[in-house]
Amino acid sequence: KLEKVRIGVNSRLLIKDKLEGIGYFTLKNLERITRNHPEDEFVFFFDRPYSKEFVFAKNVKAVVIPLPTRHPMLWHIYFEILLPIYLKLYKIDVLFSPEGYIPLRGKTPKVCTIHDINFEHEASFLGQDIYLKYMKYFSPRFAKKADIVLTVSEFSKQDIAKTYKIPENKIFNVESSANEDYKPYSEEVKLLTRQKYTNHSPYFYFVGSL
Repeated sequence: KLEKVRIGVNSRLLIKDKLEGIGYFTLKNLERITRNHPEDEFVFFFDRPYSKEFVFAKNVKAVVIPLPTRHPMLWHIYFEILLPIYLKLYKIDVLFSPEGYIPLRGKTPKVCTIHDINFEHEASFLGQDIYLKYMKYFSPRFAKKADIVLTVSEFSKQDIAKTYKIPENKIFNVESSANEDYKPYSEEVKLLTRQKYTNHSPYFYFVGSL
């Protein structure tokens, strides 16, 4: 058993003022993990200059791999060529990726997070064909290569296991994360809001990058 673990983190979605769902998941979980494990060292790998606010603990070291990942071709170079080199260079014991992308090369143990695989069932969610082709080709390979797969619901766990034919016992549910601005309202405010917008009917309102 290692006394001190050096954990590499795929931090490319920690982009100041541009955090979406996975970005918040990355930020909030890493804030907790780094704080709760001061004995371990965390190396955050960014693909562009980063904001110092993301180096939020003394046991966090930030490293820039200078290749902004804005296109599937660059994703491939970044994850399959550059990141394995950096994992070896920084002597990483385990890689945590808060998204579904991990290197298929190298012997470093890997934990990835597959939030959902909606594109496997509704191709229009991804828009451009090149993104869809990349995801459909690599996502099942990422899922099989990962030592542990994290996801955020029982539905996604069953979907991933069934679609990608990987054992359920290597998939674990973890809670997702949200901006602290989101807080429950009182019952009075809820009733007034329904009265104003939906003629008293309960409703579901979705806001997301899709």
